[in-house]
Amino acid sequence: MPRKSSIQPPPASPPLIDLQNVRVMRGERAVLDDFSLRILPQEHIAILGPNGCGKSTLIKTLTRELYPVPRENSSISILGRERWNVFELRTLLGIVSNDLMTLCTTEATGLDVVLSGFFSATQVFDHHRVTPDQRQRALADLERLGAAPLAARPVDELSSGEAKRILIARALVHQPRALVFDEPTNSLDVFAQHGLRQTMRELAQSGIGIVLVTHHVADIIPEIDRVVLMRAGKIIADGPKQKLLAPAVLSPLFDIRVDISCRDGYYHLW
Repeated sequence: MPRKSSIQPPPASPPLIDLQNVRVMRGERAVLDDFSLRILPQEHIAILGPNGCGKSTLIKTLTRELYPVPRENSSISILGRERWNVFELRTLLGIVSNDLMTLCTTEATGLDVVLSGFFSATQVFDHHRVTPDQRQRALADLERLGAAPLAARPVDELSSGEAKRILIARALVHQPRALVFDEPTNSLDVFAQHGLRQTMRELAQSGIGIVLVTHHVADIIPEIDRVVLMRAGKIIADGPKQKLLAPAVLSPLFDIRVDISCRDGYYHLW
């Protein structure tokens, strides 16, 4: 009889994000209700839905700006933990949101905004002490994104596409486990949209997790295999993009008859 191996398999990594039966209120209204979602580390996933379906509330719940209603059989954990120091959490889950740039002062430079990521701030304040290592890492992330010339530029002189690269570099300074992109192509022209999607592809190919939250089907890069569809605060479908990015599925999601085509790994809706 063969001997059993004494070598135990390594423990499975906890989910990056695990929400079970979550309810989140905004005033008197339940914006997320009986919401369950599990995302694995290094997974590339898109959360797709119309405006007002609860996507922004979901992001604010992940970043601990909003909290679920305490109730039985409801839980939320990130990387296996239910309790987090928010500043520690931000080092592991990088958020790329248009809201951040609106909070930056016009005197801040591109490098200032990237460095502010080390302090969970929107600029480098007088009490912050930037180390040579932090400055080097910030410049390296700008270089990685092809944004080194933007380091000395004031943020009020940046185009929307340039500002987006600054925000991505800011999210990368802690070498997070995953990046969450919140409606990343809003306000971008066609050229900037193309550049941003290429950047997301390169980041996904490097092994970092990508959680894309959007209402634009064209934002779903080829590296994303799984799509979650949201409507009215609930998940109505979760599965392979080849199955869900179809007219019969998306038409009722957006309340309009749509057609869809795929070219070079990208899906286009009209």
